[in-house]
Amino acid sequence: MNTPTLSILIYHRVLARPDPLLPSLPDVRRFDGQMALLKRCFNVLPVSLAVRLLRRRALPPRAACITFDDGYADNADHALPILRKHGLSAAFFIASGYLNGGQMWNDDLIEHARQMGLGPEALDELLMRHKYLPMEEREQVARALAPARREQMMMTSEQIRKLLGAGMEIGAHTHRHPILASIPDAAAWADIVRGKATLESITQTPVRLFAYPNGKPDQDYRHQHVQMVRELGFEAAFSTVAGVACEGSDPLQLPRFTPWEPDRLRFLLRLAAQRRKAVWRAG
Repeated sequence: MNTPTLSILIYHRVLARPDPLLPSLPDVRRFDGQMALLKRCFNVLPVSLAVRLLRRRALPPRAACITFDDGYADNADHALPILRKHGLSAAFFIASGYLNGGQMWNDDLIEHARQMGLGPEALDELLMRHKYLPMEEREQVARALAPARREQMMMTSEQIRKLLGAGMEIGAHTHRHPILASIPDAAAWADIVRGKATLESITQTPVRLFAYPNGKPDQDYRHQHVQMVRELGFEAAFSTVAGVACEGSDPLQLPRFTPWEPDRLRFLLRLAAQRRKAVWRAG
């Protein structure tokens, strides 16, 4: 049985060099190797095209696409040149409220952990303790703990236009990256609308792709948020449910997975295992 499947990868950052505090994040060397392997072994498609082909049951064999969440400046500085080197396209989901000098709460806590000499496990515990606090409280606590900023971490409007001009796609990721299930519906609607409108003002083009912040269904977003996304005219939306999209996948709740593996062999094995699992479930 030839079951068409689509592997959708999630990235957040591509670092200039490895960071012992953030071992799961790829640096430019690891990312370059992953993109070379992906290009060699898969049919890598622009996200919008991949979604259309999935709906029409017309995906090529070993279809894959690449996404980035949040809007870090290193996406434009480090990831983009590597994507262009390999002739690949990606979609970048931007939390518009942090553009042009903003910083997300988790990065404030990461820098606090670095200053305190904490390791990766202690950092993970710190982030989890704060993730589901009310949004305003979470940001207030993180700002109070954060040391002075050493660099601008998030994109500028000009970098978004640079990505678009290089053939990349821009998607929405809300304005302030709230966990939608934790705020009133009216606030969730307003934040999604503002994020979409801000990006459309920057790009002067419709924004048709969306990624749910944090992305776990029922825990981080609920059915009413999917309906909001539908009403706002998004053509596809993405969760963080680990898996591979296939026939019957909800186009407004497409699964994705993060390639944590530090070497190319395990990266490839992970991709293959996800696809086998999807085919087994389908058939």
